[in-house]
Amino acid sequence: MTLTFNQTAYCSLLAEIAPKVIETEQEYDRILAVAERLTFKKNRTPEEQALHKLLVTLIEAYEVQNYPMAQVAPHEILQHILESSGSRQADLVGVIGSNSVVSEVVNGKSSISKAQAKALERRSITRY
Repeated sequence: MTLTFNQTAYCSLLAEIAPKVIETEQEYDRILAVAERLTFKKNRTPEEQALHKLLVTLIEAYEVQNYPMAQVAPHEILQHILESSGSRQADLVGVIGSNSVVSEVVNGKSSISKAQAKALERRSITRY
């Protein structure tokens, strides 16, 4: 079954939410709440998907301007993920390589390859 995009339904959603460029923290919080609700909604309509994409774009633009992130090395992100999830380097053995490969990646001595990044993504999706 192919769902078609209903312009009238989309216009109704736009009128209800009234998205615009986010300029205040209050507007950011409001749009973020709507986007989160849509993120976790099952069986989103094509119109809801389009609205979600628009809201995420507005949120990202606001965050880039108001919450700039420092550049972080990939291995530092991996270290943070391990710490916050209660995982250990040993948990990655077999996912991205041998014990020595995992150690080198986690300690920043080797960069994370595309294949390793995809393996890490698959692990996080199936783990939770």
